[in-house]
Amino acid sequence: MSRVKSILNALVIPVTAVLLGLICGAVIMLIFGYDPIAGYSALVNGVIGQPYYIGETIRQSTPYILVGLSVAVAFKAGLFNIGAEGQLLMGWLGSVIVALQFDGLSKWIHLPLAVLVGMAFGAFWAFIPGILKATLRVNEVIVTIMLNYTALYIFNYVVQNMLTDGLDKTKTISESASLQSVFLQNMTQYSTLHWGILIALGFAIIIWLVLNKTTFGYEIEAVGFNENASKYAGMSVKKTIILSMVLAGALSGLGGVMEGLGTYGNAYVLSASPGIGFDGIAVALLGGSSPIGIIFSALLFGALKIGALNMPAVAGVPNELVNVIIALIIFFVASSYIIRWAMSKFKKGAKAE
Repeated sequence: MSRVKSILNALVIPVTAVLLGLICGAVIMLIFGYDPIAGYSALVNGVIGQPYYIGETIRQSTPYILVGLSVAVAFKAGLFNIGAEGQLLMGWLGSVIVALQFDGLSKWIHLPLAVLVGMAFGAFWAFIPGILKATLRVNEVIVTIMLNYTALYIFNYVVQNMLTDGLDKTKTISESASLQSVFLQNMTQYSTLHWGILIALGFAIIIWLVLNKTTFGYEIEAVGFNENASKYAGMSVKKTIILSMVLAGALSGLGGVMEGLGTYGNAYVLSASPGIGFDGIAVALLGGSSPIGIIFSALLFGALKIGALNMPAVAGVPNELVNVIIALIIFFVASSYIIRWAMSKFKKGAKAE
């Protein structure tokens, strides 16, 4: 019974934040002369109205799960991995390089190799702020922000000057390194859904086990709570910080692998960062940094992103409004103290009556 109660208590803040975000979004629609019922109906229809939309929603959620896990692991260690975007780009780049350069290998070798190299690229990109934080106490937020831009420029340079002869897009990767699935595409009316969703769900379970059932997971949380106490207890704080960032980077890199080997099947010049890494921060916050919570949070964000595409055509509501709703949800999650205070006041009032 106490277990059920604790789960319900954990759900209060995210569920309340989502509801408040949707209510505020409806109010904004009314203020600007839009019909909120029509707008939200179009959004829901754009998520579950057709098998194609369902497939696209799940596909959109796939990298969100992995990047959300990345941010959550860093949060647990007391670190703010705002560099998930750059790590994702490096993972995308590394996987595509292997996919293009080792053409002709068996799929059983080629695909795992491309996935592992993508994770290694992301891990290395997170190792840089990790080692600087652990040894020199350099703020990881500043370093990771700078590395996001560096990753974007490296990504575009490699695509144009090393993987192509000045073109804006590489050739499509071979089937032996692809995560794309004809079966899943046919089942969802030719959406871009791919096998990466199984990898994402599998890693969510792995990270849950690591954080809750291993010594390393305990050390991550201990260092996140109090570095000095952890050091006094005999834990290597520097080692834990570095390994936490490396693990976070590998997960973000794997999110990039989903894009390179799954969604697009190539790498192309980006005018700006895709934003998945930044959205992953919101996913982790809404999911309470819990791997299971992150799965549902990622599905919600994927649904909002895909469903928003249906809003302008059907209801005449700008799809940018969804970004406002997402921002409001994040605001209410960040303002969890206010929500708890309001709920406690409500409970006291109900008892008094």
